[in-house]
Amino acid sequence: MLDGVAAGGGAPFALCFPAMMLATLFARWQAGAVTAALGITYAYYYSVPPSGTFHATSPASPLTLAFIVVAAIITVAIAEVFRLSVQCATAERDRQIADRDLLLQEIDHRMKNNFAIVASILDIQRRRVGGEAAEALGTALYRVESIARAHRHLYRGTGQSDAVLMRAYLGDLCAALADALLLRGGVTLTCLVDEAEVPRDRAVSIGLIVNELVTNAAKHAFTGQAGGTISVCFRRRPGGWTLIVSDDGVGMGEVQPAGPDHGLGSRLIPAFARQANGSLTTESGPDGTIVTMDLPG
Repeated sequence: MLDGVAAGGGAPFALCFPAMMLATLFARWQAGAVTAALGITYAYYYSVPPSGTFHATSPASPLTLAFIVVAAIITVAIAEVFRLSVQCATAERDRQIADRDLLLQEIDHRMKNNFAIVASILDIQRRRVGGEAAEALGTALYRVESIARAHRHLYRGTGQSDAVLMRAYLGDLCAALADALLLRGGVTLTCLVDEAEVPRDRAVSIGLIVNELVTNAAKHAFTGQAGGTISVCFRRRPGGWTLIVSDDGVGMGEVQPAGPDHGLGSRLIPAFARQANGSLTTESGPDGTIVTMDLPG
């Protein structure tokens, strides 16, 4: 009879063990115990000769059944220990994620305060002085605010800690530049941006380039003209992105440098482009200026 259990009737018992393990892992040890009891009872009743009865015709049958029950208890216990270990590890991971999110929120709050303090100091100093100094402080203020906006949009994204949504970021930046530069009625600023996520550091560099180019165009591109248009375009292309800042002003050949910050801005733009790993090209003529920066993906 033992041979019958081990050879002919062993397969149904073997199938009980995966079932009780899955039941324990998904619904705790109680479900595993119920699954084990039902599976072993069913297999013993229908698979151990004589089939259809619990009557043991051999002294070895109860002993074999006892071994199977002990093995089932050990299996359920191991599965329960594993389930509890996974549960504890998951709880620890969730706690670490919650602590990290809390720390990021605290850092975010402190950074916002720091940006606000720096911007306030620059604005106060700009109001107290006049002439070229006020213009230079105003330009520095725009740069600080551009970085601050990138920081704010960094935490409005899709939950990733290193990507900025460019449509919202550049749209907000262009709107702020239009207000800050007090563009006269004849000069307008347009912004067309494809939906894209760009790594934080590159997004900051792109925003600073846009800030410099738009500021320079607003100050110098329309000398002697009643009005014009400044356009900011950020497009996705195969293998990367393209930034285009253009105007329909007098062109760079007609522009005379105005103040010390003009030279500084011209030096900063290539530096920001290198930080973004982009390549700059400039086309200028009587019909305006087009600055293009190609960024690899």
